[in-house]
Amino acid sequence: MSRHSGPRSVSPALLGTGGGDWLPVTAGESGARVFRGADATRYAKCVPARDAADLLAERDRIAWLSGRGVPGPRVLDWSSGDAGACLVTSAVPGVPADQVPAEELRVSWERIADAVRRLHEVPVSRCPFRRGLDAMVAVARDVVARGAVNPEFLPVEQQHTPPTQLLTRLTRQVPRRRDQEVADTVVCHGDLCLPNIILDPQTLNVSGFIDLGRLGPADRYADLALLFADARETWVDEEQARAADMAFAERYGIALDHDRLRFYLHLDPLTWG
Repeated sequence: MSRHSGPRSVSPALLGTGGGDWLPVTAGESGARVFRGADATRYAKCVPARDAADLLAERDRIAWLSGRGVPGPRVLDWSSGDAGACLVTSAVPGVPADQVPAEELRVSWERIADAVRRLHEVPVSRCPFRRGLDAMVAVARDVVARGAVNPEFLPVEQQHTPPTQLLTRLTRQVPRRRDQEVADTVVCHGDLCLPNIILDPQTLNVSGFIDLGRLGPADRYADLALLFADARETWVDEEQARAADMAFAERYGIALDHDRLRFYLHLDPLTWG
């Protein structure tokens, strides 16, 4: 994901998308601007022309997943042209899971495990998108070669290590991780962090997943590593975090492989840049 700012003039009104009034939410990433419909039922993501292909890929993933019984947004409108592209989707009602306190996240944690398992049970054979380990490593090579790794995304203990060294350490493991992926490929979210999991604030059930631009077949640990690491920002201490990891694994139905968790946790930051 590029961190370069796009033209701030790209908007739903400019691109003739959706109709109605739009309120800016955030400048977004990849030059994207995000808007919320005045009626709070829709969101629009707009990008300059150079990023239109990425937004088109996100549109296709949202449309595909919405027909697979996994809760999330629906595609409502799409526009593209010389000025850029704009995707309008339905809002997923609720609050992002990173905005609830640890006590409420603990209540919803097994429900999140159920929702992630349902996503991972979508038949891989029917998924037309590409997301696997080789694709991730190729992106990481490009990001590292361009010197575009953001050190703030790295684990604290790696922030002063040259990204080339970090990538070299990971690539030594690729043959083994590729074999594991072949044996354990699922449809992954691709950026399964708490802000992309929406909860009903009353019931704390999962309302849906958002930000599906990286969805595709991959080792399930590519998702689990990000989710566990991000949840550590909410849990009150490491003891609670470890207990939550084990509770999730038991509910999800897996014996955790901590080496695989670590590998994907360290690979992911090298793929954003």
